[in-house]
Amino acid sequence: MDTPIRIALAKGRLEKQCRALFARAGYDCSALENPGRRLIHTLPNGAGLAPLEAVLAKAPDVVTYVSRGVCGLGVAGKDTVMEQGGPFYETLDLKLGACRFALAAPEGTVFFGGAGHKRVATKFPNITRRFLSELGVDAEIIRIEGSCELAPLLGLADAIVDIVETGATLRENGLAVLRELFPLSARLIVNVAAYKLRRAEIDRLTERLRESLPPSLTGENKA
Repeated sequence: MDTPIRIALAKGRLEKQCRALFARAGYDCSALENPGRRLIHTLPNGAGLAPLEAVLAKAPDVVTYVSRGVCGLGVAGKDTVMEQGGPFYETLDLKLGACRFALAAPEGTVFFGGAGHKRVATKFPNITRRFLSELGVDAEIIRIEGSCELAPLLGLADAIVDIVETGATLRENGLAVLRELFPLSARLIVNVAAYKLRRAEIDRLTERLRESLPPSLTGENKA
């Protein structure tokens, strides 16, 4: 089928990583190298896959566009997928943008056990609420849009739940990881209705992307 499949990509570093992956899968991604102010770009494929129509969006909007069916596919971080949820399938771990979710607090904080009201600041209230509930911790969740590290420093919260890569920002602000929640990476998500309509094409694309992941990401040794 020559009709493009519309895919939402998060602008920024993840989009650049996706561009390299999709190029390895046979797509002409030159339109994304210098997109200018245009937000929708056609990506032809010369290797037998359906062409794509890439929509450049903010990360939280990727899930919204796929859930609402205006995009058949999307690439979003596992954090966004878990926080928002929606009527879509998560079909492939792309291994891009690897990092982790963690609970962190000022050095020396005793967070678990003991009495006292606890406050946790985060950009991800839904995930944080589920995590703390599983641990049996009753805490007030405070939503923060900017740097979560500020909340304990200003006395707004006792701890934070946030994405951690190297941990350097935490250390520079006197915070330490109390518990790692789970690893994060970019996922390919598919709208339910789109998958019913174009299942064969989407399955071929998914498999090609899987084959195009570098060995360093898949853990394979092809030497």
